[in-house]
Amino acid sequence: GSGVHTHDMLRTSVVLAALAATAEAFTTSGVLPKAGSRKVATSALKMQENSAAVPFLPRPAALDGSMVGDVGFDPLGFTEKYDIKWLREAELK
Repeated sequence: GSGVHTHDMLRTSVVLAALAATAEAFTTSGVLPKAGSRKVATSALKMQENSAAVPFLPRPAALDGSMVGDVGFDPLGFTEKYDIKWLREAELK
C-alpha cells in the first residue's frame, strides 16, 4: 500500500539527487572566471598556446607565424639559442 509508494518515491528522489550531483561535477560553474576578468583569462590562454606542429609542446616564442611555413615546429629549442633569421638562412642554403 502506502509504504511501498513512499519507498518508491524515496528511491526515485535519491536517484535523482545522485544524478544531479554527478551532473554538477561536470559543469564549469566554479572553474570559469567572472565576466570582469576576461582579460586575465585571455592572457592565460595565450600563455598556454601550443605548437600547431607538435600540439603537446608549447609554441616557441620566436615562432609567431610571421614567416612562411612557420607552424611552430622547434622540438629541440633552436629558436631559444639562435636568431630565427639566421636559422632561416641556414636552412635555405
